[in-house]
Amino acid sequence: MDNSEFDDIPGTVVFTAEKSHQGFHLNQFCMSLKSPSERERFRANERAFLDEWPMTEEQKQAVLDRDYNAMIALGGNIYFLAKIFATDGLSFQTAAAAMAGMSVEDYAAMMLSGGRSPEGVRSYREHR
Repeated sequence: MDNSEFDDIPGTVVFTAEKSHQGFHLNQFCMSLKSPSERERFRANERAFLDEWPMTEEQKQAVLDRDYNAMIALGGNIYFLAKIFATDGLSFQTAAAAMAGMSVEDYAAMMLSGGRSPEGVRSYREHR
């Protein structure tokens, strides 16, 4: 299936079957953090824990950097990535604000007022 039309949405990564395949091990790592003992092992030595997983080096580095936008681009699913922010003691709102490059207060205000404006560039092709 050709999903190239999804690449035309600015600021959005669509979680397709291809993304699911790409991020399988990253997402499985995230799910392992459901276990208290696995969270402790991860906190004790993040790099060693990540090296137990057959993720790409780019995926591992994104986890170490807590670069959630990079993780999503590399096949991470936000609902799995939430296990990392929970492990770090962050709320979903705090992580989402960081991903949007906003303060928690500004992010909350934006969401309470209806979310991002639909105005602006909606398509790379149409914007050219």
